[in-house]
Amino acid sequence: MTEPTKPNAGQNLEKLDPATCWAALCARDARYDGTFVYTVKTTGVYCRPSCWSRLPRVENVAFFHTAAEAEKAGFRPCKRCRPAEPSPVERHRRAIARACALIREAEAALTVSQLADAVGMSRYHFHRVFRELVGSTPGAYLRTHRLQRFAGELDNGAPVAEAVYAAGFTSSSRAYAAAWDGLGMTPGARRRGGAGQTIRYTIAQTWIGWVILAVSARGVCAAAFGDHPQSLVADLRRRFASATLIEDQDDLRSWMQKVIDYLAAPGARVLDLPLDIQGTAFQARVWQALRKIPPGQTVSYADIAAALGQPNAVRAVARACASNAIAMFIPCHRVVRSDGGLAGYQWGVERKRALLAAEQQDSAARPPQAVAGPLPRHKRLK
Repeated sequence: MTEPTKPNAGQNLEKLDPATCWAALCARDARYDGTFVYTVKTTGVYCRPSCWSRLPRVENVAFFHTAAEAEKAGFRPCKRCRPAEPSPVERHRRAIARACALIREAEAALTVSQLADAVGMSRYHFHRVFRELVGSTPGAYLRTHRLQRFAGELDNGAPVAEAVYAAGFTSSSRAYAAAWDGLGMTPGARRRGGAGQTIRYTIAQTWIGWVILAVSARGVCAAAFGDHPQSLVADLRRRFASATLIEDQDDLRSWMQKVIDYLAAPGARVLDLPLDIQGTAFQARVWQALRKIPPGQTVSYADIAAALGQPNAVRAVARACASNAIAMFIPCHRVVRSDGGLAGYQWGVERKRALLAAEQQDSAARPPQAVAGPLPRHKRLK
């Protein structure tokens, strides 16, 4: 709808932009619920942005931050959208945040039915809302958190048998199967710092600097930028201190060529090499979310934390990005501060800026690509 005139502003509007608020009102955009309410002077009521009441005339509308401000100005709450009460979206957010907290704090694994009962929702409704807000099913989130606890026990030096039951696994076989899929190695190898692994690597020079590509039996386990080949090898040895490293320029030539081709047009190509993602369960969830960000676009650390159902884990998300060992394959360069600042990048902020610029240039020259799964983009998060 075309805006005929600008709406009136409420007394305490401050940073609220009337044009933005009017557009949200016209679209009945539930994402703005809780951000502001609007009043209609001809009816004397105030509503939330998503209210499906008849659209008022723009000259009769004013905007306020809160319901209390609207009521102080003499308006009463709409009986249809009940703006003085938490919105359905907000109630869902609170319920799912509570469920995630219960999962993290419980000593024993909880069932989906127990979680649904705890937050006052039916099992079916809880499953649907959880998947919509978190991006995974409750069962997948439960398994991921259990694996995270398992990895933490192993990292703290606990014997494998003790770690199995401390993490809530019912048997060693289940723990070993989960560890191989989620940690990239057996529990014993995790506890010994990767001992027994053989890792091959190759190095090449590109427009953005030297690149090292390291490959385990399962796939790419490290990819890094640097100014000197020697420093890249030294960093690889520190990262995999207990593994056997072998330089293999010949067998990995085709793999490295794919990396070089990708860097030549990072916004137009996709790296399709197998990965061996080795990290905690939480790190794996963060890295999975990063791989869904389209080339040339950026999200904030807060966006990623919210997408994972842990809005207070912004620092943990930042640490997971900083722990990423597979540059390009897990595009942590696409994560920025909430104010748009580039923040840090373990391979240099200038490389981060250059990669984003190259992706944006390539992306602008081609039609958008479909990306599987829910995107952790600011506009898609609720």
